[in-house]
Amino acid sequence: MHRLIAAMLAASACASTAQAQTAPAVAADAPLSLEQALALAGATAPSLDAAEADIRAAAAGRAVAGLRPNPEITIDAENVAGSGVYRGTRSMETTTAVALPIELGGKRSARIGVADARSRRAAVQAAITQAELRQSVIQAYAEAAAAEQRLATAREQAQIAADGLRAAEARVAAGRASPIEVQRADVARLNAGAAAERDRRLAEVARFTLARLIGRPVTGVLDSRWFGDVRSGYGPPPQADSTGTLALAAADADLAIADAGVRLARSQRMPDLTVGTGARYLRETGDTAAVFSLSIPLPLFNTGRAAVDQAAAERRRAEAQQRMARLAADQAIARAQAQAANAATLATNAQGPALAAAEETARIARIGYREGKSGQLDLLDAERTLADTRLAAIDALLTYHIAQAQLERLTAPAPDLQGN
Repeated sequence: MHRLIAAMLAASACASTAQAQTAPAVAADAPLSLEQALALAGATAPSLDAAEADIRAAAAGRAVAGLRPNPEITIDAENVAGSGVYRGTRSMETTTAVALPIELGGKRSARIGVADARSRRAAVQAAITQAELRQSVIQAYAEAAAAEQRLATAREQAQIAADGLRAAEARVAAGRASPIEVQRADVARLNAGAAAERDRRLAEVARFTLARLIGRPVTGVLDSRWFGDVRSGYGPPPQADSTGTLALAAADADLAIADAGVRLARSQRMPDLTVGTGARYLRETGDTAAVFSLSIPLPLFNTGRAAVDQAAAERRRAEAQQRMARLAADQAIARAQAQAANAATLATNAQGPALAAAEETARIARIGYREGKSGQLDLLDAERTLADTRLAAIDALLTYHIAQAQLERLTAPAPDLQGN
């Protein structure tokens, strides 16, 4: 088993080094893809460093668990500093002995079993940390891309509102409309400008959040093609199954630790022996004699039964938590599948027929307003519908990518920890 732990440690260290060496050198204003963001985050994330330290600590704990008890050397001096013939050291007798504790009941193998189980748990936790980091980066990237598209939409609406104000002024100057249309168009322009300024600030916050994850400023454009890519959301979602996922691997590892704890507690009930041998020097005759000793503790007060009961209760708790983890993981996977499918359907519709209809309606309303064939309220309603449709598509795309990232995290496969 110690070879497996060493392999996990080496794999973690190599992965961390590889991420640091292959992190892309992105120019300050160059486009930033999702793959580049993930590589940059993997090279700088402190959570991965902490996970690697946990694996190293678990490997060191395994080495400690395999150590045997140290022998003891004792030196005894008798018949010293007394009275009469025992005054001073004239009658001193010295004994030098070596004592060796002998563990019984399989204590060493039980300790190793606990350490191995904790090492497996550390490896699973490292994989969970990597999966969570990936999910966080994807979500932050999607939120930044969505904020970028909202800002572009808001700026386009601000430009359209400014054009509407000029058209209203021209109609009023030509005597074809009431002056109230100028006031109404000016209000729409001011509101659109305020919305654009608000979305600019939100986009800056989203980019700052992404920059903190990847360890560098985000100044270039993001991948809009990735953000707009949606897989079909039609058809029933697949059956939710958490078998072999990280969530269950963590619960399984916790149960294995509890099992090992029970074995360790049972092994502790067997008393250990301490055997010793030494030599005694008899000053009075100048002779040397061998000394042998055997020490056996008597389990009168602490029989170890309470420790076994405690470990067994902890094992029952871990077993119950394992069943709870399976139920929770299946439910979470089903929810993420439904959210992703629903968001994909909404995004596909909002980007396709609904958006095309809204754009055509707005185009006709603009032409009709300029030519005096339709009213200003019709134009404002068409522009508002177009903006709402675009924003609905952006929101649906963001929901889709967040749900997909959550689904990927929930279904991430557990690492293969089988070994000799």
